Parts: sequence; structure tokens; C-alpha cells
Amino acid sequence: MGSLPVRDDKGKKIAEVVFTAYTLDGPRDPNRPVTFAFNGGPGAASVYLNLGAIGPKRIQFGAQGDSPSDPVRLKDNPATWLDFTDLVFIDPVGTGFSRALVPPAEAKPHFFEMDSDIAYLSRIVYDWLLKNQRLTSPKYVVGESYGGYRGPRVTHYLQTNLGVGVNGVVLVSPALSAAFHDTDASPLHFMASLPSMAAANFERQGRLDAAHMAEVEAYVRGEFATDLLRGQADPAAVDRVVKRVSAYTGLDPVEVRRMGGRIDDRYFLRALYRDQGRIGSWYDSNVTSFDPYPWSPDQRVNDPVLDAILAPTTSAMVDFVTRVVGWKVDARYEPLSTAVNRDWEKNWWRLIDAASDLREAVAIDPKLRVLIVHGYDDLSCPYFASRLILDQMPAMGAPGRVQVKAYPGGHMFYSRPDSGAQLRRDVQAIYAGG
Repeated sequence: MGSLPVRDDKGKKIAEVVFTAYTLDGPRDPNRPVTFAFNGGPGAASVYLNLGAIGPKRIQFGAQGDSPSDPVRLKDNPATWLDFTDLVFIDPVGTGFSRALVPPAEAKPHFFEMDSDIAYLSRIVYDWLLKNQRLTSPKYVVGESYGGYRGPRVTHYLQTNLGVGVNGVVLVSPALSAAFHDTDASPLHFMASLPSMAAANFERQGRLDAAHMAEVEAYVRGEFATDLLRGQADPAAVDRVVKRVSAYTGLDPVEVRRMGGRIDDRYFLRALYRDQGRIGSWYDSNVTSFDPYPWSPDQRVNDPVLDAILAPTTSAMVDFVTRVVGWKVDARYEPLSTAVNRDWEKNWWRLIDAASDLREAVAIDPKLRVLIVHGYDDLSCPYFASRLILDQMPAMGAPGRVQVKAYPGGHMFYSRPDSGAQLRRDVQAIYAGG
């Protein structure tokens, strides 16, 4: 554990950013990579990647049946990346133990706007490399969710502003473009979401596989997109959409017709389990919890996954830091700060565009490799959105430099051991250049 200062343009210290680093003891191997990891939110600490996915220890969370009151037991993580890279988990200001040292009004433009967020976090990466004499090491960036938005932008900023080359980027359930958040006129949102709804349905039926998903993806790219653009003015197109969408999602055709085949994510999660008195998670639609207000027209409780992960991850990380590591700190740990999210730049979700930085970073460095990974069941950051984005990128260099892969599970698919193991294998291939 350690911290690095953030200074304003006059040299005044305005924040302390706390990080958790795992590095090998003994003489340093100049060829050993170092990986910088960010979670998202905005407002999330890096605990989820650290203790859920790639750190040397893990705690179970995020899957169906996991409970906030489950015993907090850190175990060795068989899917850790530590055997092939050092790991540095960075907590942005307002998350984890990282704190601003200036009043909220002064902190906002420095830490809670998109461009300044990228600038100071990139500088933290640079400062860690400089302080630890690792500027010549192979360097990688991994980001999850909104951290997946940070990934390409931090990489591009390091390349073009700080003179640091990045060897590879791994984006876990990333948010890359605001184009997929517009649910009114554009069909993109519905095109991105339908494959994840279908995947969850296939999984419940025990037939989630590449062949079934290829069928859905082909339909979405072709007839579905065309019929959505025809709209309500073409009854035959509506009939076709209702028939196929009902079959793929498992929803009642009457409900699908009521929505014209355009299934809203939140509506889907309530309609799917309404007869069971449960509600599905936006982050993994096959993870459910009891709905205490089943008669309400709108969802009135938090997300099933988010509700279940806060307690175990907070307890595990604070115990690890204070007891195992012995790093004494008199502060509250913020795993997922609603205050940071609330203070963030207004309408930030409509401003997301990391696809441009991704294109430019790949164009700048012909050796840069990118792996984008998703869980099939994730509706918050659907895997097919990344597929559609990459469809529009020009070919730059060898095939496979930029890849999208999907695994069983949701936003935190790594909570499933098999998916976490497959992620590790795919990432090892990227680090090895294969």
C-alpha cells in the first residue's frame, strides 16, 4: 500500500491517491511487465478487480446466491495475473482511501470531470513508474466498466502527453461510447442489448454457446436493425420483430408487442421475474433478489448485484489493508461512492467516447494490443456494443490486434471460476504477444 500526491498547476498538494501494488521481491527483471488497474463507477475503488478478478487473493461475490452476510474469507486466486505481471491497483480521488485535500467546490474541476480525471490518473501512473524506476518496463492498462472508458483514454494520454508507451490494454466490461445510451430514436441501444438478453435466456435453458449467439448476432446486424428502422409504420416489420424478440428473450409476446420489440433494459429485468416476485440485476440479468415492491410501476430498490457486493468487498479490503498488510489509516473506506457519482460532471454518461482514443492509440503504436472482454448477461455494458464499435474501426496491422471476447456471466463475469480462468488464458496470450 502507498500513496502519491496530486498537485495543481502551482504545485499545491490537492489530493492523495492511494494504491495497492503487488511486485516481486528481489532483483528487478527489466522484462517483467507492470499493469495498472482501474475500476469505474465513476466512484468505484479498484477492490473489484483486485479481490475479485486478477489480484493474488479473492473473495467470492457477484454471483447468484452470494449474500452480504456471507463469511469474509480471502482465498488464493487461481486466476491471478501476478505470476506474469506486477499489479498496481489505483483508487481515484473519493474512492477507497484516496481523498481530496481541498473543499468540494475546488475538488470538482480537478477530479470529477472527464478530461481532468484522465489527466491526473495518467500522471499517477507516470509518477508511480518514475518513483519505482519502472519507466522502461513493459506497461499495460486494465480498466473495468467506466474504468474501461478510462483505459483507452489513459493509454492515449500517456502516449501523447507524458511520453510513455503502453504495450497492451485489457478492457473488462467497458463503457466505450454514449451512442448506445440513447433509447429514443436510435436503434443502437436495442441492437446492443438484445444479444445479452438472448444469452441470459439461452443460459437458463442450458444452451448458451457460440452457435446460438452467432445466430442472434446475425439477426441483430441484419433483419432486426432493418425492421427497427421501418418502425411502427410497417405492421409486417413489427410482427417479425415481435416473433423473433419474444423467442430470443423468453418474454411474453403480448408484452413485446406492447413495446414494439424495443425492450428497455429495466423493463426486461422486472418483466422476466415478475411472477416470481423477484428482480434481475442490470449487471447480470440471471442474478436476482426479492423485489420488496412488486406492485410498483418502477424499480424502488438498488441493484441485486450492487446490494450484495458492498459488504463483503468493504470488509475484506479493510481487513486486508489494516491487519494483513498492516497499513494503518484512520479513514472510512469507500468501495463505491455515491457522493463521487453524484458530484460527477453533469450528464457524463452522454459524453462517453473512448472509441476515438482507442482508434488513435492503436494507430499511433503498431505493436499495441487490445483485448476487450465482457460477460454475455451484462445489460449495463453489453458485449455487442463493443462488437459494433470494432466493426467500424479500420484494419490497422495484423488481424487480432484488437479483439472482443465474451464469457458466461455478467458485468463481473470473473465471479464464475471458469470465466475467470478463461480471462486469464486470453490475457496471457496478449502479454506473450500471441
